[in-house]
Amino acid sequence: MQCPIDGTPLVITDRSGVEIDYCPQCRGVWLDRGELDKIIERAAAYSPPPPPPQATAQPQRGYDERGHDPRRKKKKGMGDLLGDIFDF
Repeated sequence: MQCPIDGTPLVITDRSGVEIDYCPQCRGVWLDRGELDKIIERAAAYSPPPPPPQATAQPQRGYDERGHDPRRKKKKGMGDLLGDIFDF
């Protein structure tokens, strides 16, 4: 059989019991009747192992979620002084 795109002869390969026709030139893949159904059935039967639990990033002891040490005194700038006076 010839590739419908570029006319190169198709190569037949067996993947997990399903014959697949592919073009070595354009890498196109063609399936015969029922082969897509077989692939879907096998994919549904395969259940990959669950992913490992991911470690959540915990803030270091004594630091808030932004990595700032709440015990450290912050220098007051003009914006902080105005914020204290006008409460905004």
